[in-house]
Amino acid sequence: MARTPHPDTYYADIKRKFAQERDLRLAYRPEGTQQFTSELSGELSKYTSDPYGGAITPREPIRDTVEVLFIGGGFSALLTSARLREKGVASIRIVERGGDVGGTWYWNRYPGAACDVVSYDYLPLLDEMGYVPKHHYSRGPEIFAHCQAIARRYDLYELAVFQTTVTSTVWSEAEQMWHIETDRGDHMRAQFVICANGTLSKPKLSRIAGMETFAGHSFHTSRWDYDYTGADLSNLKDKVVGIIGTGATAVQAVPALGENAKELYVFQRTPSSIDVRDDWPTDPEWAAKRKPGWQAKRRARALADPELTDAQRARLAAETLEEKIQRQERGNIDYMMRIHERIEATVHDKATAESLKPWYMFMCKRPCFHNDYLPTFNRPNVHLVDTHGEGVTQINEQGPVVGGKQYTLDLLIYATGFEVQKTGIYNRIVGKGGLDLEDKYRDGIRTVLGIHTHGFPNLFIMGGYQASFQFNLTDMLQTQGDHIAACIDYVRANGYRTMDPTFEAEDWWVNEVIAHRGKTSRNEDCTPGYYNFEGESQRRQDGNYNGGFKQYFQHQGAVRARMQENFVFDRSNG
Repeated sequence: MARTPHPDTYYADIKRKFAQERDLRLAYRPEGTQQFTSELSGELSKYTSDPYGGAITPREPIRDTVEVLFIGGGFSALLTSARLREKGVASIRIVERGGDVGGTWYWNRYPGAACDVVSYDYLPLLDEMGYVPKHHYSRGPEIFAHCQAIARRYDLYELAVFQTTVTSTVWSEAEQMWHIETDRGDHMRAQFVICANGTLSKPKLSRIAGMETFAGHSFHTSRWDYDYTGADLSNLKDKVVGIIGTGATAVQAVPALGENAKELYVFQRTPSSIDVRDDWPTDPEWAAKRKPGWQAKRRARALADPELTDAQRARLAAETLEEKIQRQERGNIDYMMRIHERIEATVHDKATAESLKPWYMFMCKRPCFHNDYLPTFNRPNVHLVDTHGEGVTQINEQGPVVGGKQYTLDLLIYATGFEVQKTGIYNRIVGKGGLDLEDKYRDGIRTVLGIHTHGFPNLFIMGGYQASFQFNLTDMLQTQGDHIAACIDYVRANGYRTMDPTFEAEDWWVNEVIAHRGKTSRNEDCTPGYYNFEGESQRRQDGNYNGGFKQYFQHQGAVRARMQENFVFDRSNG
């Protein structure tokens, strides 16, 4: 049954509430992204220690040369390596801080870890691997195993270097090579370097006074301590547990914690939007009927224009920009109010239900999909600690103090996420003329397609700024991997040593990014979160390309169609 249309005042009142909640949080944390730290040293260094890889095996420093070197071993490196292998590139090395490939799926092994994008679209290279995921939404262990299978299939373990962090990547103009140094004393050389360290890969913590004084046990969710909790969390049956953060990770971890802990306190600054997760085991008959190329066809549909009737096209063509914005805005609000209704219908305690309601536009923060998170708050041992937008600001030996109340804990878990989209997260990148990439970006990010940057030959960046944003990140990464492999193949096939984007090509793309950003005040209107840099003001070029995924894909093809115009190629070897 169609709902009765709401009056204009209904939407105006909700927008006013959205603004009030945003302003409340900005007033508490005007420092923006500086409210977090990812420089975890001294007492905080334990939050970055790898609990999965075992003791670091001593080895001699590596002094050798490879053709292609990846910084990072997640999906970006794996799917691009597959394309490079298909083009005959034999010398490929992955240098990875963790103890295996997998990237985020190596690190994120917390209970309940799963993908929130349909698995048949999210997992890359399903056609090539002859694999069909086990569920509509894949669990973490299956995704990690898929990463390992790709590495084996494409023989990527042979030259891979694990438990190793790249610390500097410096261009030698004389040699026309990149020199890569690591925290293990390595000094490698590579003709091509691909920064594949991931969009969200460096753990961060909120800056909370006294956090280092907590006398109980604590860890970050990406470094889950199963020795303490037990593999099935049964060690928590007599433990009082607290978790700081209510984003995508906490939404998946909280149900298992609530089921197993003696008491669980969930410390919330801003609630997530939680919608239904329609999950089911993959039908074996459906899986058996998948013909070669089935995933490629799904990806092609993601790039296709939606099918519209003539009447729909005419209606959209007649719509003014203001009408389009209002239609989208009201549809967004209607959706979020349905999220509110689901909370009211699920959570028994009215005060808890009210605290769990997200007051912001859909996609201001990462949307979540889960069937067990909200019901967990009906358990008598689970307690929501709503900080009303302030967040936890004090921790002592016993645990957090919120609103003057002491919460005494045995275990404190930080579900505070990761630093967002930095190209060299542990790594100093220096190009031609000694130019540091951070210095180049200081006055505004400059790239071509978010992949190339002038003055840094043979350097490719994946999943970074000025690329298209996709909720299914692997869709975008696959197009980038295909593009990078095609570029490297072009250099090799034509006898070149290097390719470097022209200043003009870079200028064109920067202006293309700017042209598609800032058309509305959406970012500024959103409640603080990592999507909008915690409410910090942004230069229009310092973000994603918002012209649409299909357009981004077409731009990649257009850049490759005019290689000689967009890049400077060099055949010399120094």
